[in-house]
Amino acid sequence: MKLPIKEKRTLLISYPSRAYLTLFFFFTSFITYCQSDIDKILKGGEILVNGLSFLKKDKSETKETNSKIIESVCIKNKLADKITFIISGKDLEDNIIKKEMVVQKDGKECIFELPKGIYTYEIVLANKEVYKKGEYKFNEEITITVKPD
Repeated sequence: MKLPIKEKRTLLISYPSRAYLTLFFFFTSFITYCQSDIDKILKGGEILVNGLSFLKKDKSETKETNSKIIESVCIKNKLADKITFIISGKDLEDNIIKKEMVVQKDGKECIFELPKGIYTYEIVLANKEVYKKGEYKFNEEITITVKPD
């Protein structure tokens, strides 16, 4: 028994119809919405720029570690009364550096742009009594907290 062979039918579109269909799909692609709108593109660009700024910031921080100046030295006072923090030392050119600051109770004061080096410090209480005295090597940003013993 022989089975009948099915004919393969194809849809033939004439040349002018193909051109119209092509133009139709081409122009409708402009009218339809894209998958990503301008806001998403801008957000993506912002993320890339922020990522690159992190890399740039990391490189600039490594340069600053070789600098001869400390950005800030801060003193926090946790004592019952105000204190006077006196710091003195010399820079690389043998210029005498002396800084004095009054820190209120539960307050914080900072010295900015201090040359790196070894400094003597003195913590004087409100009644002019010396609370602590010593030397400290300042080579990076630091916050010193003065607490009761």
